[in-house]
Amino acid sequence: MDEKKRQDPDTESATDTESAQPSAAQPSAAQPSAAPLPTTKKGGMRNVFFLGLVSFFSDISADMVYPLIPLYLTTTLGVTPALVGVIEGIAESVASLLKVFSGYLTDRFQKKKLLAFLGYAPGIFYKLILVLAGSWVGVLCARVFDRVGKGIRVAPRDVLVSESADKNAMGKAFGLHKALDMLGAALGVLLTYFLMRSMLGAPSGFDFKKVFLLSLIPAALGLAMFLFVKEKKTPRPAKTPEFFWKNIHKVDRQLWLYLVVVFLFTLGNSSNTFILLKAQDAGFDAVNVILLFFIYHLAAGVLSLPFGALSDRIGRKRLLIPGYLAFSLCYLGFAFITSPQLMVVAFIVYGAYTAMITGVERAFVAEISPPDLKGTMLGLQSTVAGVALLPASVIAGLLWDGFGSTTPFIFGAILSLFSVILLAVFMKRHHDR
Repeated sequence: MDEKKRQDPDTESATDTESAQPSAAQPSAAQPSAAPLPTTKKGGMRNVFFLGLVSFFSDISADMVYPLIPLYLTTTLGVTPALVGVIEGIAESVASLLKVFSGYLTDRFQKKKLLAFLGYAPGIFYKLILVLAGSWVGVLCARVFDRVGKGIRVAPRDVLVSESADKNAMGKAFGLHKALDMLGAALGVLLTYFLMRSMLGAPSGFDFKKVFLLSLIPAALGLAMFLFVKEKKTPRPAKTPEFFWKNIHKVDRQLWLYLVVVFLFTLGNSSNTFILLKAQDAGFDAVNVILLFFIYHLAAGVLSLPFGALSDRIGRKRLLIPGYLAFSLCYLGFAFITSPQLMVVAFIVYGAYTAMITGVERAFVAEISPPDLKGTMLGLQSTVAGVALLPASVIAGLLWDGFGSTTPFIFGAILSLFSVILLAVFMKRHHDR
């Protein structure tokens, strides 16, 4: 990537990869230059907005349920924290294997909207399986089914976002989508909180399965938003694309190094289930602990758009590094904080970390990937993170049971600091060569 080597590595913009790719046809000296193409895509941010609404309603549904899963497993089904970690790790990792293949199918068939819809649809069946589940095995099956849907939808959805964005506003587009995603999650958590409060006085106690059924309503609304999503008509390739491992030579080595960083970091970033359990140790009861996740999602939702736009101006790595540092800080907080007030601060920092990392890294992967492998590489990035989640959650559960509840968070903070070193030092040196 000669174009990228001539630039300051910390100020790459969304135009880096596009400028490095050869044009399909360039005018000769004897021909007049064509008028420059406009950089604004008509209706682009509108499309991102409706994709964001898909995630908004889907996450209302998902996060009406997700904070209840560890409580349901531990209080109703009598599951240990270690087994909770295994359940979450298996669910995430098994589904993550689909993400790279979903990305390949996106590149091959160019049916991004259809694949994304098929990925969101299992959210309906996930809640129905939870209602029918009578043991932790049933909950595991429900979680795997839900994560399979996520494995299908992530890559085509992210390609839809990147194709809808102005080339100089990739971070803003992913930031807008992530903001709506997280605000939906915040609303879902808040609804669950009020439902739990209203049901606690009932003679039969809290009814988990009633909440699971109510969560079907926003899930259906999310699917309905696909009616307003437009798909860029891209012709299918003349020949069937080869699998990505046959095109490794096309991928920038900096992207491979970043995938190593993602894997290392995720080994210490275990399931949020452990954070919920830790918050209970700090004095939050089973109901009030839900509010902490509302605070987390709200902080991430409010900050995602401005951080995404900021990354368009200052470069992706200059935001990824403080994002990983914020993760280390809040994980150290989770390890040692015993004050409820400081636990609230730690959740706000956790939201800021999410806002700095999630949308920005997707913009980074999208803009540095070869155009014909964009879906595959976005899927591969999610697969790498998902595959690391199984050992991450298992390790966290074993550390919790064997050495105490502080140990998994110290372990995660240390791995995050190693990730910062790779980003700040080795990636920069490699990029300068």
